Amino acid sequence: MAFNLTYKPFGERAILIEWPFEIDEAILKDIMRFKESISQKKIKVIVELRHAYNSLLVVYYDVCRNYKKEVISLKSIYKSIKKKHDILSKLWKIPVCYDESFGIDLEYISNEKKHTKSEIVALHSKAIYTVYFVGFLPGFLYLGGLDERLYFPRKSTPRLKIEKGAVAIGGKQTGVYPSESPGGWNIIGNTPISFFDPKKEPHCFANAGDRIKFVPVSLKEYGDIKILVDAGVYELESEVIND
Repeated sequence: MAFNLTYKPFGERAILIEWPFEIDEAILKDIMRFKESISQKKIKVIVELRHAYNSLLVVYYDVCRNYKKEVISLKSIYKSIKKKHDILSKLWKIPVCYDESFGIDLEYISNEKKHTKSEIVALHSKAIYTVYFVGFLPGFLYLGGLDERLYFPRKSTPRLKIEKGAVAIGGKQTGVYPSESPGGWNIIGNTPISFFDPKKEPHCFANAGDRIKFVPVSLKEYGDIKILVDAGVYELESEVIND
């Protein structure tokens, strides 16, 4: 499926390419294929490619003096993409403890949603989430796939301190805080897994297009896993999938 894309200047050294304004896996796959196709061309004047839910930013080394020529080149690359080309990705299984000592907003969400806490945990952990892109904080994964029964507004007053590993819901999204930071999402659990490690390469294990599955664990299991994570010997479970 080819989309009707728009191209516009983004400052003096970049071109912003936009898809329809929605969160959709077909759009994500199209962005990833386009991004990969541009990368394979090894165009010397392009220094970086960044994408979000429905856009791709092409950044050039120098001032983009011939904008129309560059747009024509990009459009030509887009037309040449093989739409049936498979994208290899991984399914990552993330242990999460939903105990109330971590899930400090579970009871509030339960009361507001008229679901038991066990039902909320079951709905959250049975879904397979798609990684759309990484941002906000290093290692923060923007995930799609939250069950609409768990949609819940962000807090009107953000907390000043959210613990590293906090698993949360904000609006129509769920995510994991990769480091201690302020935040306005509703906390329902915690994972002992590190989502960002500057000492490792790559710094974040997941990439756009990957899948995330949250696996409930007990407090004891959480503690056991954290010991292994802190010792640098924990092996995160994953499997390769084709899209």
